[in-house]
Amino acid sequence: MDNRPAGQVSATPAALSLLAEIAGAHGRVVLHVSGGCCDGSAPMCYPAGELVLGDRDILVGWLGDVPLYMAAAQFEAWGRPHLVIDAAPGRGGVFSLDNGLGRRFVLRVAPPSRDERS
Repeated sequence: MDNRPAGQVSATPAALSLLAEIAGAHGRVVLHVSGGCCDGSAPMCYPAGELVLGDRDILVGWLGDVPLYMAAAQFEAWGRPHLVIDAAPGRGGVFSLDNGLGRRFVLRVAPPSRDERS
């Protein structure tokens, strides 16, 4: 797997706060954008070292020391967007570390910049 980020990713203050809370309780974590049926494109949070990446997963970018991965085909199909990780009230995915905290990670796509539209 290539360790160079394939895209751009950023996080809102709410997401960074939730990541800090989870990391405080669990240590280092990773985010993965699921393409599955149950949690759709919700970012899932796992302890570092416990997520088994597939050969089709790519590193999209970093949120501080937290890597964000997703399937390469999904990232390409979406047009390689700038992904924004946010947090909102609700319950996280069943296996995600944000489950049970009253907040969950949400994936948003930033609008293209003027340069990207040209």
